[in-house]
Amino acid sequence: MRTRCRCRFGSAAIMDESMQRLAEITLDEHTVVNRSVEIESERAAAIADLLGQNHFAPASGQTGPFRLHLAIEENRLVMEVSPIADGAVETIVLPLAPFRRIVKDYFLVCESYYQAVRSSNLGRVEAIDVGRRSLHNEGSALLIERFSGKLAIDHDTARRLFTLICVLHLRA
Repeated sequence: MRTRCRCRFGSAAIMDESMQRLAEITLDEHTVVNRSVEIESERAAAIADLLGQNHFAPASGQTGPFRLHLAIEENRLVMEVSPIADGAVETIVLPLAPFRRIVKDYFLVCESYYQAVRSSNLGRVEAIDVGRRSLHNEGSALLIERFSGKLAIDHDTARRLFTLICVLHLRA
């Protein structure tokens, strides 16, 4: 999809929306503990889904596709964004305090979900999954809100990024 936009010099330009996407994602592995099979599966699925389809447009006006490195430092999400083409790095920092409750609740619900799956309790799995999806949606909405003015992402991209933020919270 192509849209018209104004360049900073005032001339009209055509921007290819399909270029405003993530093409490569890495996570800071320095603080990673041995993750469970379930968590590794969630991480791998979130990255695969993100790379398959996403919308990611930094407010700085950079054109993608982009490389993204995610890390958590001093209770802040640190996103290093660089276009694949030229490698100019832009850092977006987001305080994580507003996510503390959602992430904690999400971990608790996920643990219950995995226990229900292991015990093959289908009724319980379905009920817990409703709560898990609700928390996931809440986390994604908060991400979109907090990125306002810094980064434009769609709902599905926000959901997958929220999953990766949760994975990064697992520390030794």
